[in-house]
Amino acid sequence: MDSRREHLRPTPALRRGLTAAPALAILALAGCGGSTPTTGTAATAAGFTCPNNGTVRMGVEPYDDAAKLLPVLQSVAQQLGTKLGCTVELTVATNYTAEIEAMRNGKLEIGEFGPLGYVLAHQVARAQAVATYTDRSGGPATYTASIVSPQGSGIARLADVAGHSFAYSDVASTSGHLFPAYALKKSGIDPDTGVQALYAGSHTAAFEAIRNRKVDAGELNSNTITSATASGEYKPADYVTLWQSDPIPQDPICVRGDLPASFTKKLSAALAAIDLSTVADPGKVLLGPGFTAQPDSAYTTIRDLVSTLKLDLNNLPK
Repeated sequence: MDSRREHLRPTPALRRGLTAAPALAILALAGCGGSTPTTGTAATAAGFTCPNNGTVRMGVEPYDDAAKLLPVLQSVAQQLGTKLGCTVELTVATNYTAEIEAMRNGKLEIGEFGPLGYVLAHQVARAQAVATYTDRSGGPATYTASIVSPQGSGIARLADVAGHSFAYSDVASTSGHLFPAYALKKSGIDPDTGVQALYAGSHTAAFEAIRNRKVDAGELNSNTITSATASGEYKPADYVTLWQSDPIPQDPICVRGDLPASFTKKLSAALAAIDLSTVADPGKVLLGPGFTAQPDSAYTTIRDLVSTLKLDLNNLPK
């Protein structure tokens, strides 16, 4: 394994926002149920007007591959557009940082961010948490981060990871960078220089690097395990779990903070009314059966870790 640090570098095009994403990743969904975007300003209920001349631009983090992600999110966005009475233009981000930059530049009204991405987007792009996925009891869903090694790697405990190749997902990922980096730091391993770090670009890519033994250890979160188990690609006996986090709050659905309160209120109601159990999801992309309200305070622990590791958009690993 090459000892050079590898990662996904935000290019100037990515810093301009999500307009640089592949055309495949952009879907326009009319609120009336058609596939042609509406034009002009769409006024619905009294006091509520669709922003951006009738189009709500929604960004989603790249937490799975497009073949699984797009058909599922198309259905979700269709429901949201119908309930808002607006056109929803959906874009799957090319990386986590690109989505944050797009909201900062006023190119997104709504974004689904990972918890770390949300904390950073709250700092620089005025993102405000509105909702998150529900668990089976209807409360806010959670997930876990973990560090694993493939069986037979010779790595049996977290301290053994020092000096070995290690797969993170993305520099702005909660379970794919923030929590594993914190766990390594707590065990006495510098998360940047104490391992040979590969930034694979997504959780799926990080898992594939571990599964195909391109790295000696790496991050593996519970959402990825669920999806990989459903596709027959993950068997617990093939891996040694070296560390696992406490429950982490799931991805928030956020609104750009400079939008009118009437839009935030309408969005909250629309998300609460969406039934994700009606959405065909063979790849287990969705994180819960519906949405529920989620306050900013749910991400206080994430902020504490960001402060401990001294992370911000300007000093993420390059």
